[in-house]
Amino acid sequence: MQNMLEQLLIHQPKDPIPFMIDHLQRDNDYVPKIVILGPPASGKTTIAMWLAKHLSTNLLSVESLIAKEYSPLAADARMHYQKFKMVPDMLLIRLMQERLKEEDCVRRGWILDGIPETREQALTIQTLGISPRHVIVLSAPDTVLIERNLGKRIDPQTGEIYHTTFDWPPESEIQNRLMVPAGIFEGETARKLLEYHRNIVRILPSYPKILKVISADQPCVDVFYQALTYVQTSHRSNAPFTPRVLLCGPVGSGKSLQAALLAQKYGLINVCCGQLLKEAVADKSKYSDLIQPFFEKEIAVPDNIIMKVLKQRLDQQDCVERGWVLHGFPRDLDQAHLMDNLGYKPNRVFFLNVPFDSVIERLSLRRTDPITGERYHLMYKPPPTIEVQARLLQNPKDSEEQIKLKMDLFYRNSAELEQFYGDAITLNGDQDPYTVFEYIESGIINRLPKKVP
Repeated sequence: MQNMLEQLLIHQPKDPIPFMIDHLQRDNDYVPKIVILGPPASGKTTIAMWLAKHLSTNLLSVESLIAKEYSPLAADARMHYQKFKMVPDMLLIRLMQERLKEEDCVRRGWILDGIPETREQALTIQTLGISPRHVIVLSAPDTVLIERNLGKRIDPQTGEIYHTTFDWPPESEIQNRLMVPAGIFEGETARKLLEYHRNIVRILPSYPKILKVISADQPCVDVFYQALTYVQTSHRSNAPFTPRVLLCGPVGSGKSLQAALLAQKYGLINVCCGQLLKEAVADKSKYSDLIQPFFEKEIAVPDNIIMKVLKQRLDQQDCVERGWVLHGFPRDLDQAHLMDNLGYKPNRVFFLNVPFDSVIERLSLRRTDPITGERYHLMYKPPPTIEVQARLLQNPKDSEEQIKLKMDLFYRNSAELEQFYGDAITLNGDQDPYTVFEYIESGIINRLPKKVP
């Protein structure tokens, strides 16, 4: 969606509807769009080729663009290159435009190797709406680059780059056909490095938020994996994002604490379904008379009544503007469908898994002082004196039998819920609550991971 809005602003079509339909039909918002820059002998072509193979995308360089067959533009570029050893900026950019419109680039994305070469090219490319998602710049000391360049060899059949010291092919057949590339003498390399340094400092400001500099003065495999890790990350959008978080888990899994932490840090509205029902009765709301009989009989409130109370809360302005974190509902697939059909769709769902023994330890040892109302835990927060301990009471809901019934009920329905919320993230809730919070926070801030088939 963000990419489509960017393209609308750049192209400003007279009729935006067909433009948006065409963009959505392409379904290519997440294909690779990568620029790799670097000085001579930094290994950028090798890294670009490895990335292209790994990501199954298209590698575009000046050489590949001008070598294109059945293209009048490429033919003009070849003639110009043969005469002047360079291609004019506008001709190169028109060649790029022509290539990027082809089906394989639209569907599988692209990697630009060594393009743009100047700030003027970078600005023109941006003006035409060619926007990379990741820009990688390789860097190494000039002395290292000159030494590397002198040992560079190229396979004329495949275009693969080798080196007499660092990357010599084991096959004798390949060794015998390797050639010394033109222009790798020390003086020529120094001239190219000077030209590169003069241009790169003017190019970098064009890509302030999508740029990563990687040291090329390390093994090529290490450079590749750093580059691969970077291009597989997604940049956080500057567009407004309103979290609608759903926390699922058995009784005692820590949902209430995590919801409170999220509400405190991010200003979300903490929506506890059970608490909403109690407040509706206490406040004598219009749903009070409907809910009260079920409370008195200690039986479950029907889904349609719960949903009316929940809808009323989620429709309030603070929930709409600031987002919400919901827990205690839905508990089964029917409730999830009911919520979904009414348009309340969480954009982050977390399942907190906690073993039965840990839940028993957390809940069955809870006690309340009937005089002061103070709450204690016999293991984590013991009473201060024997006198206080003697009068503590246990809530019947905290008995081992009641806990087991509630856990059995949750896990009986959890598989269907997890399947319904296909993008749900499952976490180990049996650890320090602030560690759990960090995982939840990461899941909210970052883009949802793609499911591996």
